[in-house]
Amino acid sequence: MIEASEPKPLSPGLYIVATPIGNLGDISFRAIDCLKRSAAIACEDTRVASKLLRHYEIHKPLWRYDDHADATQRERLLQRMENEPVALISDAGTPLVSDPGYRLVREARERGIAITSLPGASAPVMGLTLSGLPTDRFLFAGFLPVKEKARADILRELGAVRTTLIFFETAARLLKALAAIAEILPGREVAVARELTKTFEECRSGSPQDVAAHYEAHPPKGEIVLLIGPAPEQDPEDVDVDALLREALQDKKPSQAAGQVARATGQDRKTLYARAMELGKG
Repeated sequence: MIEASEPKPLSPGLYIVATPIGNLGDISFRAIDCLKRSAAIACEDTRVASKLLRHYEIHKPLWRYDDHADATQRERLLQRMENEPVALISDAGTPLVSDPGYRLVREARERGIAITSLPGASAPVMGLTLSGLPTDRFLFAGFLPVKEKARADILRELGAVRTTLIFFETAARLLKALAAIAEILPGREVAVARELTKTFEECRSGSPQDVAAHYEAHPPKGEIVLLIGPAPEQDPEDVDVDALLREALQDKKPSQAAGQVARATGQDRKTLYARAMELGKG
């Protein structure tokens, strides 16, 4: 009887391997082959990694590498990948996307260590494809800040970019985020994609107010991708700028009112500010 031989090891280096974001079937044949042929696997949480590896009968040493990893742990990995193939995985999805690994990859490049990235699941991209929002240009900005002012500042800053915005958000903070979007980026369409690839996957879109009303009645659970559409294209002649500015000026300074209307209409902020100053004097 001929025993099955172990797969040959890969060349030394770092292998960035995308893993499923929920459904364990969402992993490529190439990724499985790479994990089987690696000398060791660096992961965020050994318990999460073990579940995936057991499913595919992969038995390799696991080295924890998370947000709290220090220079010593990183050096240990770098030294090993100079002589052996080391795979890097995250708890879910593509490593380095709102996950640890940036410093490891940067230092590996500086040392001339070979780096290979194996593509796969990505929650931001999946949320974008489900949302129905424009996909020709998009900007992923990680998690929205927890504090109210910081969250508002980010929405104001990125809201000026004419593109679909993509964020991660927690279920507990979703309603606050939607309320902030309604106030700071009025007129924008949003989409909430949650539990992607899992049993209760859904993607709900509409105005921030309508989506918030749904989740007030049905409190969300699970991991969430929050998307904001760009400002709608409008004919300047069809927009009552003065009405929008007067409404905004009720509780905002002229500069703030101009910024809000600019984000909502796509019109020039300086021109709107000059008009807001005129209306304020009237």
